[in-house]
Amino acid sequence: MTQPLRPTAKVLVAAFAGSGIIHLVRPQVFEPIVPPQLPRARELVYASGVAELACAAGLLLPRTRQIAGKASAGLLVGVLPANLQMTLDAGRAVAAKGAAVPRVGFFAGTVARLPLQWPLIRAAWTAGR
Repeated sequence: MTQPLRPTAKVLVAAFAGSGIIHLVRPQVFEPIVPPQLPRARELVYASGVAELACAAGLLLPRTRQIAGKASAGLLVGVLPANLQMTLDAGRAVAAKGAAVPRVGFFAGTVARLPLQWPLIRAAWTAGR
């Protein structure tokens, strides 16, 4: 018997699907957070968008759910450098331009988001069980 999709997996599917679409339709939104050491930012954004959509689809299908859960965890680990880059850039913007409330709030949000990556990775890893 096929197990229903867990609530955390449903959240991952929605997040991956939404983000994957945005990666493909508006890649310029994500290009600035690609670490500068990595070449071809636009292509990396497209590739990560396709990977997010593939993970979302894989989590939906019972036959591919187990491998998709592991692939989703790997994808989340793979994009951690971009999330860290976003935090570093936001911190630099606050330092360079003063402590405007919206900038400080965005920076605080990016800092708070970093430790949340670990529960997401774990949820993805276990989504295929």
